[in-house]
Amino acid sequence: MNRPSKLASAIKFGLIASVSTSAITVSTAAYAEEEAKVERIAVTGSRIQRQDMETASPVTVIDAATIKAEGFTSVDQLLQAQTSMAGAAVGSSTNNGADGVAQVDLRGMGSQRTLVLLNGRRMVNSGSGADSAVDLNSIPIAMIARVEILKDGASAVYGSDAIAGVVNIITKKDFEGFQIDVTGGMTDKSDGENGEISALYGFNTDTGNYTFGAAYSERRSVIQSDRDFTDPGASSFIPNGSLGGQVKDENGNWVDREESYDYTQDSYYQTPSKRYSLFANMTQELGDDLVLTGDILYTKRKSNQQMAAQPANIMLDVCEAGDNPATCLELDQDMIDGGIVADENGQVNYRKRMNDVGPRIYTQDTDTMRISAALAGTADINTGMDWDIAYTYGKNKAETAVENSINGTSLANAIYADQDPWLTGQPITDQDVLNSVAYTEDADGGNEQHVFSAGLTGELFDLDAGAVAFAMGAEYRYESGYYNPDPVVVAGESTSAQQDPTDGNYSVISVFQEVSVPFTDKLTGEFALRFDDYSTFGNASTWKIGLTYEATDDLMIRTVAATGFRAPSISELYAGNSGSYDYLEDPWGNEQDAQILVNRTSDENLQPEESESYTAGLVYSPSYLAGMSLTVDYWRFKVKNAIARMDTQNGLQNCYDGDQAACEAFNIGPNGDLTNLTSTLTNVGYQDTSGIDFNLAYSFEALNLDWTIANDTTYLLNFEQDGVDYTNTIDGNFGAYAEMRNNFSIKAGQDDWSVMYFNRYIGEMDDLGAGTKVDSVLYHNISASYFINDTWMVTGGVKNLTDELPSTVSNGSDGGTVPEVYDTVGRQYYAGVTVKF
Repeated sequence: MNRPSKLASAIKFGLIASVSTSAITVSTAAYAEEEAKVERIAVTGSRIQRQDMETASPVTVIDAATIKAEGFTSVDQLLQAQTSMAGAAVGSSTNNGADGVAQVDLRGMGSQRTLVLLNGRRMVNSGSGADSAVDLNSIPIAMIARVEILKDGASAVYGSDAIAGVVNIITKKDFEGFQIDVTGGMTDKSDGENGEISALYGFNTDTGNYTFGAAYSERRSVIQSDRDFTDPGASSFIPNGSLGGQVKDENGNWVDREESYDYTQDSYYQTPSKRYSLFANMTQELGDDLVLTGDILYTKRKSNQQMAAQPANIMLDVCEAGDNPATCLELDQDMIDGGIVADENGQVNYRKRMNDVGPRIYTQDTDTMRISAALAGTADINTGMDWDIAYTYGKNKAETAVENSINGTSLANAIYADQDPWLTGQPITDQDVLNSVAYTEDADGGNEQHVFSAGLTGELFDLDAGAVAFAMGAEYRYESGYYNPDPVVVAGESTSAQQDPTDGNYSVISVFQEVSVPFTDKLTGEFALRFDDYSTFGNASTWKIGLTYEATDDLMIRTVAATGFRAPSISELYAGNSGSYDYLEDPWGNEQDAQILVNRTSDENLQPEESESYTAGLVYSPSYLAGMSLTVDYWRFKVKNAIARMDTQNGLQNCYDGDQAACEAFNIGPNGDLTNLTSTLTNVGYQDTSGIDFNLAYSFEALNLDWTIANDTTYLLNFEQDGVDYTNTIDGNFGAYAEMRNNFSIKAGQDDWSVMYFNRYIGEMDDLGAGTKVDSVLYHNISASYFINDTWMVTGGVKNLTDELPSTVSNGSDGGTVPEVYDTVGRQYYAGVTVKF
């Protein structure tokens, strides 16, 4: 029997020591129950059950103690704090367009290119309907034992979506006793309150364990204008209304509009939500070699966002001789003298911020359920082979609404019926009139998933250096999704963007295999091959080759080359046309607002994305310095035939510069007419990104204290997408691709207490829109924990201790910055108590 090397033991020591303070990159994400006990363990990124811990792929591990110590209240918060994240994944700080969803964006390659697993199996996509990624809100913090982040392409192991990597969330199981956790926090401005109460109960039987849990969490809002750093918004949609860009002055004359509206008074930096969760795990031995396992998760999310009152933007027909004045707008002489004239279509533009009705309130009521069961056993073949069959069912259903929406057709009719109240610049006070134009926009949607799988793993035969291990299996997966917008929106009668319904499904049959070959005592090869057959586009084959070489007892060298793919999602294939108000700069200067309507289209003929990934690095654990471990990994990902929308801002600029092909691609009319501005999904996109990850972990004793130091650094070498170099840039639409991101922590403590300092650094970047520099930022956090006795533990801390302000971005998506990247809430205090019986 092979004994673990000193390097493997050192890796394990560094892992166990470090996960209690901060995330650390190690060669695996496995745990051994006892140092002296040899067992087969599961490793994220491979289906082969192993006796040792080394693999070729880098994995970051974050455990429950770390989550509690750093005061994370949701899965997306803890993931976005990692240095390997980039872009702008939506979450609690996303007020516009996310419908309360929280996602992960590994390497900034898009949330749809990071696969999320729960206990090693797929999680149903979730959100408001026909979604392309997992809503992390559906997984409560209370149920998490640890999170494993595989930072390597893994399509050959897991199939579609694992282009940038995998996030595997492992839930608490094999728990015995009763535990209650209560946590809460708020900002130093006395807003943004958040809290969670959870209970965990588990018991053992002679042949198994049953664990049950429940959690309730609540997060309250932070208004943008309540932060001094927020620049007032400047929208051309004003409560007084404008006609043909003209407004009435105090003398009743029609003049050019010079005033604007500050929409930050109504918009959120932190969106409120409530979540109710129930979960359970079970392990039951049915015989000496037969084990039944299962887990159940149910989460209800009630969330809302708030934005300034609806900006009504309609074209009114101008009356001509003989027209019925009840069906058109009459221009009087004062209007004509003020420069208000009909366009070539006989119409004039009317704009009004509908404050008389109230702010837009977006609400979501979502239910997500997942049930997974597996039967596993051992076959008496060779040295023993493990088999399993599993079924996973997931379903997500959502009801969404937008209160105080405006029916554009009804608004036009109301103006035609009595135009004076709408053109005086005074508030509309007739409630019957307001009720005739306002309505609540209702929509519903959902997602459903069925996965059947079977696998076999074990040892094939022995070589001089050890046994050749393998894993093989098959899988059937069915995905469906739908989204039904409000009929008023479908008809194009709302003042919000028009949208068509979405409905579709697909299925895929997969077979896969892996082999681990110990060529020598020092060199091991890992090989994986997978074939997927889709009901939509056809089939795809992917492979992976990994090598690990133990150069010495202290040093291991590793490398992985792999191919990957991502199948088009239901929304990409079957989504109806929809409109989106994107933050853009109009080079022609025709548009009055930074938010410009873009028509988005899908395509049933989309083909899968294809990718290549490569990682190479080392793990060094010096024997002369016990407790120390460091890793360095170079990584590169290349995606071709990427399903993407071309950069609209870049297309506008190219068209303005005379590129007729760009004008046609984005449907831009003569003289910069953006009436039909369109962004289509295509397979012509590509991504090419590379960088270096560095991690250091050191655990030691000094001054009668136990110390742990950890440092994670990601240095981005390149990020290019669709001909645009985003390296070290930030933008309100695409997010941040900082060259340097760094997390550092130091923890000191004794048996019953500990204190920790943690900082997070985001480097200086270039403003993609303005070409100016965007300042770097360094966030400081402190926390402490104390075990009063075996029953009680208390924790507390401060996030953003020095109340660092977010950096200013020229076309920031909210408040002049990018809330998904920077902390816009400010200093926060948090505390918690745990009671365990």
